[in-house]
Amino acid sequence: MASKIFMGTMPEIMENILNNLNNEFHSLHSCALVSRHCGATLHTLDLHFSEFLEFSPEIFYSLGENKQFFSQLQNLSLGVISHFNIESVATLLRVLAKNTTSIKSLKLDGFNSDYEPQLLHTLFYALICIIKSQEQLRKFSLVGGEEFPTEFYGIISALESQKNSLQEVIVEYCDYSTEFEILDNCKKLEILRVRYCETKLLKILNYKINTLELVDTSFDASTISAIAQIIEKSGILLQRLIFESIDEIICEKSLLLNALKSHCPNITYLNITNIRISTQLLDLIGNLQNLQFLTLVFVLDIPEEELEIRVMQFAEILPLTLQYLDVGDPWFNSYVDIFFKYCNAPLKKVLIDHLDNEKNTKALIEFCKRNKTLKYVGVNRYFELDKNIRKEVKKYVTLVTYERIIVNF
Repeated sequence: MASKIFMGTMPEIMENILNNLNNEFHSLHSCALVSRHCGATLHTLDLHFSEFLEFSPEIFYSLGENKQFFSQLQNLSLGVISHFNIESVATLLRVLAKNTTSIKSLKLDGFNSDYEPQLLHTLFYALICIIKSQEQLRKFSLVGGEEFPTEFYGIISALESQKNSLQEVIVEYCDYSTEFEILDNCKKLEILRVRYCETKLLKILNYKINTLELVDTSFDASTISAIAQIIEKSGILLQRLIFESIDEIICEKSLLLNALKSHCPNITYLNITNIRISTQLLDLIGNLQNLQFLTLVFVLDIPEEELEIRVMQFAEILPLTLQYLDVGDPWFNSYVDIFFKYCNAPLKKVLIDHLDNEKNTKALIEFCKRNKTLKYVGVNRYFELDKNIRKEVKKYVTLVTYERIIVNF
């Protein structure tokens, strides 16, 4: 089959491959080709392997004969791998390790270590080879499987070979392994994103970073201490911070907020969920004189009259550098008028849940007239807006759906 598939020019070869995939197009999730003077090169390869691709080893081996095809590959993503196609994947990785040294971004999605020992050796050895063969791997992403893998068989340790180039690491759905300690040697690491993972991972890190993202982290005492140490060590270098906790109230962890206020004045992007609108939080925000993007999801447990005062204080202390504010909580609808009345920040984009009465509409319009900076208001329930309100507000600012202007770093 391979001899028939790989007859013709490189674009013709790719067409023949797709024709032979028949109904298995989901196997080849993304394949970006860039034509050159003498053929084609591959810049991005995003593969979700199907157990039905029995001819894949032959395909990848034949493609490997054309060294130019893989020579410009910069982004590689491997999806879920079944027992049936490990050899196919291993063949591809061996070809890549031999023919490309330019991969900048590598993602392993749906990582699973529950294979037979022989298959593990075949696959993981190939992965290690491709990691070590790259000249400047900058981004590494590992997404675990349903069982939260704890063994990585040297794949993480192989990042030692990239310690002088690795800048971003993303780890999702994984448990702790001593292999992660190798990240401490990656002195150029600037971005760390840990999502739905064993929090012990945070306790081994001891370096300065630019961006820290923690999603659904259990904020126990030892973890809080570890995070605070990262914050303190990063200091003025820390610019982007994302805390997304589902089950715990972050503002109870005063050590974190104090560390941020004392050591990190240069934060430009702050995203915190499940936090009280406390005086401590307001002090922190007011101290961030370089803040440009702010997203907050609040927990409400104070009397209504006190909440009104806090919203007023919140509006007043927003830094004059702030351009983007996301306060999409439904409860905030009752205080939109108070917020816009007391806010003097030169906001360009504001995201709210709804704009549903004349009082809030008037306050928004007055804010637009006074500040003359606001360009967009993103509304979560945009399609529920009253036509008259929509018509009136659009004279002063552009109304859009919430999703259209949301910012994530």
